[in-house]
Amino acid sequence: MDTLSSAEAPPRLDWSQIDDVLVDMDGTLLDRHFDNFFFEEELPRRYALRERLSLGESRARLMAMYRSVEDELAWTDLQYWTTRVGIDVVAMHRELDHMIGFLPGATAFLSAVRHHKKRLTVLTNAHPAGVAIKTAKTGLERQVDRIVDAFEVGYLKMRPQYWPACLELVGFDPAKALFIDDDERCLAAAKQFGIAHLLHSAKSSSQSPPAFSASFRSVEDLSSLLNGPEPAFR
Repeated sequence: MDTLSSAEAPPRLDWSQIDDVLVDMDGTLLDRHFDNFFFEEELPRRYALRERLSLGESRARLMAMYRSVEDELAWTDLQYWTTRVGIDVVAMHRELDHMIGFLPGATAFLSAVRHHKKRLTVLTNAHPAGVAIKTAKTGLERQVDRIVDAFEVGYLKMRPQYWPACLELVGFDPAKALFIDDDERCLAAAKQFGIAHLLHSAKSSSQSPPAFSASFRSVEDLSSLLNGPEPAFR
């Protein structure tokens, strides 16, 4: 697909062809600024103090740790990181939960999807402890039908094994499903599996400019998908 630039109109979807909306949490519904700050700034700062490193050394060491388990469940496992770095990262999430919030347009999108009787499932790579903290802060679980974390499925979303397992767990028709995510690797895995409707979330963080995809249709604000005359939503 062609890249959708910021000057172009948002994607138009034929909602009559969609029964299930599968949507990512961090970077699509919730502001990824929290996660970026947590893992790239605050955890390196505290790890530097603990290990008596410079901030640069601490960040480099942690980034190498992150890369060593990238795409594995350990990558997002808060208990794993608590053990590996010797800092209670779950408690840190609670301490910094004032930074957790929705991206612009996300709640309007969720309300419209529910109003128009589409089944709405959050598919997240996040660890259950992180999901619990974020839902307690935002009330996200009350705005969707179900939240499925990767630990329930057994794989992260960019892994090809994820989608057959997710289908068995959740139950949906790939030909009538819309999947939205800010991670192009997750979208590519979903495309390979056969999810018919795919959208890329270009504005994952309130503190960063949008990053449009060269491979998938991109949207900056989910509420823009609701524009246009009825009955685009059926």
